Amino acid sequence: MAQVVLRRATGADARAVADVWLRSFTAALPTVVRPHSDEEVRAYFRDVVLPAAETWVAGAGPAGGGAVVGVMVLEGDELSQLYLAPDRRGHGIGDRFVRLAKERRPRGLSLWTFQVNTPARRFYERHGFAAVEWTDGSGNEEREPDVRYEWRP
Repeated sequence: MAQVVLRRATGADARAVADVWLRSFTAALPTVVRPHSDEEVRAYFRDVVLPAAETWVAGAGPAGGGAVVGVMVLEGDELSQLYLAPDRRGHGIGDRFVRLAKERRPRGLSLWTFQVNTPARRFYERHGFAAVEWTDGSGNEEREPDVRYEWRP
């Protein structure tokens, strides 16, 4: 498998970032209803996320200039997005993203994930995040029960 480099996303990465998100969401959360179309998701990443949030990608190939195979978004002290292409799960990319997030936010991080996403919950717990809040989903667009995690050094 090609070398994977973590690098800051650019505007040119917007479609690839959204496509990783779409593929990952579909594979990891088949029972969760997405409230937005593929094109709405692409517009959100292009027009909102990339211009306003600290966005990182995992790029395959030399200097990370090849295919985008993962994305991580930091907004304040929140790890708001961490998604990998389904065929890249289990290869250490998520571990590298979490290490980078902790380096970028050494005072601590929080994040939300859906309660049904057991693999993600195990992943974050393995990285020292603790569940601090459980909801019935009434506060998110998907109306899916979720859980907030925190990591404090």
